[in-house]
Amino acid sequence: HPIRIAEGYEMASKIAFDHLEHISTRFEFTAANIEPLVQTCMTTLSSKIVNRCKRMLAEIAVRAVLAVADLERKDVNLDLIKVEGKVGGKLEDTELIYGIAVDKDMSHPQMPKRIEDANIAILTCPFEPPKPKTKHKVDIDTVEKFQTMRGQEQKYFDEMVQKCKDVGATLVICQWGFDDEANHLLMQRNLPAVRWVGGVELELIAIATGGRIVPRFQELTPDKLGQAGLVREKSFGTTKDRMLCIERCANARAVTIFIRGGNKMMIEEAKRSIHDALCVARNLIRNNSIVYGGGSAEISCSVAVEAAADRYAGAEQVTAEFQQLSCNKMQYRFIVFFVLAVCNQVVC
Repeated sequence: HPIRIAEGYEMASKIAFDHLEHISTRFEFTAANIEPLVQTCMTTLSSKIVNRCKRMLAEIAVRAVLAVADLERKDVNLDLIKVEGKVGGKLEDTELIYGIAVDKDMSHPQMPKRIEDANIAILTCPFEPPKPKTKHKVDIDTVEKFQTMRGQEQKYFDEMVQKCKDVGATLVICQWGFDDEANHLLMQRNLPAVRWVGGVELELIAIATGGRIVPRFQELTPDKLGQAGLVREKSFGTTKDRMLCIERCANARAVTIFIRGGNKMMIEEAKRSIHDALCVARNLIRNNSIVYGGGSAEISCSVAVEAAADRYAGAEQVTAEFQQLSCNKMQYRFIVFFVLAVCNQVVC
């Protein structure tokens, strides 16, 4: 009966799971002793194209996971780890930034490239005069009317910039853009700004700096500003590419792994490899048990299921033996592959 067969599979699965728990090895680690985690992550990276830098990348992955992990609850949120990459340099130039790296630069080339002890205003509202929600038409037929309209617009920009200065902001990060007049006014008032920042980056910046995202300009207050020890614009040699790095944040539980490589394909492969290492480190924090690889754990489970199947009668025994035969197929394939590898033969 199908139910009896399913019960046999469930029984064999429980036997295999219990046996894995029995043969697994537990190790202890702390924030000061990360060598066991690094060694396990290196095993993950050994078969990847980035294996020549596996020690460095494993350490970066482990330190990134520990930076965002809650060791008491054994919980890790990988969404707080941003993996970014830029073409150029070499893989050995990959670094871990304890903060957020945004693929943007200052909105004006004459704005400061380095800001220490920054108070950051995080805006999701446009840095421009509000547009009426109803259909409207403005007729300008004289120079005086045009100058009046331009003066009103400039006054509004001036009030917005002064509002940011009054609350103590030293850097404005906006989800939307602003025109050249507002940009020039920000530069004149010595208020650096970054525009067209994505929503995901804004959330990470808010988490890292302890700030609040401001949806309406009138709601901007000093307690909603984020704090960062250093905000710097990072350049890459002779290229025009620049990146904004927000470091030494108030809440350090958001980090960025910045990957360098000779081409885009190398960077994408490094991203996938580092993601695997991050998942391994996360799983080890949740459960610090490991089993040996190379097919040895599967073979050991096959032997355990075969020995346990003799203690049962009926359909459960048949199902358990069938599952054990499935394990044996994998065992035999492993043995054949090992023998062929020793004989230096290639199997496609």
